[in-house]
Amino acid sequence: MKTRTFATLLLSAGIAVASFAQQSSSNTSTQSAASDQTTAQPAPLAKPASQDFWDGDEPSFGALIFHPFATKEYVRRHVGPIRDRVNELDEITASDGKRIRDVDARAQQGIQMASAKASLADEHATAAGTQARTANQTASALDPRLTKVETVVGGLDQYKSGSQTEIRFRPGQTVLSKQSKEALDEMAAQLKDQRGYIVEVQGFSAGQGQAAIANSRKVADSVVRYLVLNHEIPAYRIYVLGMGNASAGAHISGIRVEVSLLKNDLGQTAQK
Repeated sequence: MKTRTFATLLLSAGIAVASFAQQSSSNTSTQSAASDQTTAQPAPLAKPASQDFWDGDEPSFGALIFHPFATKEYVRRHVGPIRDRVNELDEITASDGKRIRDVDARAQQGIQMASAKASLADEHATAAGTQARTANQTASALDPRLTKVETVVGGLDQYKSGSQTEIRFRPGQTVLSKQSKEALDEMAAQLKDQRGYIVEVQGFSAGQGQAAIANSRKVADSVVRYLVLNHEIPAYRIYVLGMGNASAGAHISGIRVEVSLLKNDLGQTAQK
């Protein structure tokens, strides 16, 4: 009986040892397998740190309710580009304003120069108009005088015969006699302070050809010399001709000088 009980105890102890060994082996295998699996798989990623919702571009409505204030970094990140763009637009606006002011200044300067030139042109036009009116007035005042001058010029060569005097000489002589001088004095007295006249002196002599012409010129020169020296008759008003023996065969012959006074209306017209 005791033997049977002992045997039973031994058998139970053996079974318990075997079971414990199997369980230990199983636990070891399980731990080894778990260790191998842990070694084979990578460690899980760490949970990211909590990120503020303002770091996103579009926060949710709930986030806006529970977190109504934005961070400085968020404001700086979103406001910075806007500020840079505003600064750029300010620079562009300032540059455009400067160009506009420059263009306006040049335009004003051009307008002032054009106005000054227009004023100067107006002054010149006014002066020209005044000169034109003065010229017209002068021309109107000169019209009567011009008519008078035309009349005078037209009558310059229109001479009328006046008094005539004959001076006779003895053959071979060229000296004026007392009677000849008195006749010339009487004619010259009519010419004092007179204008528009010509004294025509024609000499005549006996003989033929050039000798007669030369002698007739000598007696005519003696008459001219007396009028110029004694009565101050201008020489340009005396017209001298040596006719020679032009009166041969006529009832008037011999050595003589015919003095003719030719007058026009120049003196009377000039005095009017």
